[in-house]
Amino acid sequence: MDGLLENYFKDIKKKKLSKNTLDAYERDMERFEKFVKERNENIEEIDSVTMMSYAQQMIKNGKANSSITRNIVSIRNFYKYLVNSGRIDRNPVENYQLPKVKRSLPTILKIDEVDQLLDMPDVATNKGIRDKSMLELMYATGMKVTELMSIVIYDVDLKLSYIKCKGMKDKERIIPFGSYALKWINEYLKIRSEINVNNLDYLYVNLQGDKMTRQGFWKIVKKYAEESNINKTINSYTLRHSFAVHLLQNGADIKTIQELLGHTNLTTTQIYAGISKKSKVAEIYKKYHPRA
Repeated sequence: MDGLLENYFKDIKKKKLSKNTLDAYERDMERFEKFVKERNENIEEIDSVTMMSYAQQMIKNGKANSSITRNIVSIRNFYKYLVNSGRIDRNPVENYQLPKVKRSLPTILKIDEVDQLLDMPDVATNKGIRDKSMLELMYATGMKVTELMSIVIYDVDLKLSYIKCKGMKDKERIIPFGSYALKWINEYLKIRSEINVNNLDYLYVNLQGDKMTRQGFWKIVKKYAEESNINKTINSYTLRHSFAVHLLQNGADIKTIQELLGHTNLTTTQIYAGISKKSKVAEIYKKYHPRA
């Protein structure tokens, strides 16, 4: 990697961005650096034509608009760093127009579908008990996967039924959980020592006794989603999305949900209000229209 990029990544690591964001920036910039070198250009001397050519290549390679937008933002931030550090006079990507991103609505499970999915683990096995506990806790709290995987045993208060959760930039929030999650956390704690052979503090570990990864959790969700035969696209965030919409449908206010989810911007949370409204309209239609 070019020394310029190495210095840039050292700089942005000081901003306490999430590991996923840092990894994305690094991948984006490495791909762009390779593209620039193949054109025999200097990364410090590119212009809008180079950026346009790169965007066209991403389109040709079938990249989604959201991916192209993220790449351009990554590159723009890099050149902003070069301007601020005095390496270049102007940001060549500053006025480059981002493609319009069509925001797709997240998949939401009905309550009976959540029950169906959460009943998939075989609780006669240690693995099944652990998986059941993780899924119940995710639906009970609406945590992100990375947050769930980072919880240590000291973050859990079983007497008061709440968890201390660290989100972006280590911002801590307290999330309560209900009786179902409490039951399965307790069941998991009974067998946790049999799995936790490396004696880690993380609440959830994989079957080798190491920290559970996002990819490992995704494989677990994917397996149970396939076994459940629920005719919806289910991913690692589906339970988080369903958590938010179900709270809204049962009368929770949007500000409380924002706090529970750890959103810094209320606009991010309001997407769930739209989903909840559409869902309610559909239910009323099916209930009262004579030919629904």
